[in-house]
Amino acid sequence: MKSLKKKEFYSTNLGTAYLGDSLELMREIPDSSIDLILTSPPFALTRQKEYGNKQEQEYVEWFLQFSKEFYRILSVNGSLVIDLGGAYIPGYPVRSIYQFELLVKLCREQYFFLAQEFYHYNPSRLPTPAEWVTVRRIRVKDSVNVVWWLSKSEFPKAMNRNVLKPYSDSMKSLIKNGYKAKLRPSGHDISDKFRTDNGGAIPPNLLELANTNSNGHYQTKCREHGIKPHPARFPVGFSDFFIKFLTDENDIVLDPFAGSNTTGYSAENLNRRWISIELNEDYLKGSIYRFDSKTPLFPNNFKLNGSKTSKV
Repeated sequence: MKSLKKKEFYSTNLGTAYLGDSLELMREIPDSSIDLILTSPPFALTRQKEYGNKQEQEYVEWFLQFSKEFYRILSVNGSLVIDLGGAYIPGYPVRSIYQFELLVKLCREQYFFLAQEFYHYNPSRLPTPAEWVTVRRIRVKDSVNVVWWLSKSEFPKAMNRNVLKPYSDSMKSLIKNGYKAKLRPSGHDISDKFRTDNGGAIPPNLLELANTNSNGHYQTKCREHGIKPHPARFPVGFSDFFIKFLTDENDIVLDPFAGSNTTGYSAENLNRRWISIELNEDYLKGSIYRFDSKTPLFPNNFKLNGSKTSKV
């Protein structure tokens, strides 16, 4: 683990952010030691973005190098959650199927199981690609990322009681006033147990999470210190959901493409241990402000490039 230690960028009582190539650094992580890998890797896009995406033609083979290490370091009942954006074929209003090609290879060649597919819906996403959506108007805007929840075993650790949603007003009324057990028109037999208060509703596999916060603490502090915020952050609600759903307190969560370190921030707040790896030093510098003295958790426990600081 010596080379991993040398790449340490900052740490808290629960986790460490490393600067470097995650493919290289993951080789230092012991087998079966990570409970959840939660990440949004650079997407396969048809034109290059500043955060280092691969072209769709080479993306699948590029990603499989990393997923081989993911499989090795995941615990037997651990999970891999990947948030992937879509892409159009260059010059045509038809879609790439790279996400599905990747899924097939992960399951057929690397022996992952598909525990469940999720969809990350961002209602505030801009209408792109402009050529097809706002100019020719032959497509609607793309607002959904696919999210593959993969596992090493058929029974990964998971508990949906940890992610229950508040009941709707109609369900609250049903629980309060009762429901006559009967066969619904759909054929479902609704018993009198349907009115039981279980503390909340089971969420669907569609996660509606807007990502419009441009004046939050992270963004504000980055601007104050002349650091450009990461351009493709996923919302804290996304990482909160999967960490609560798929791990217990003190489990270890890894994000190998950490970016602004939303995953580490969620894990810290939820009392999970975490490891985050990022290749871009500017992104890691900005991510420190997720953990500074505005946050009640461990405000003075940072080590930046080996030196202690009481306030970032």
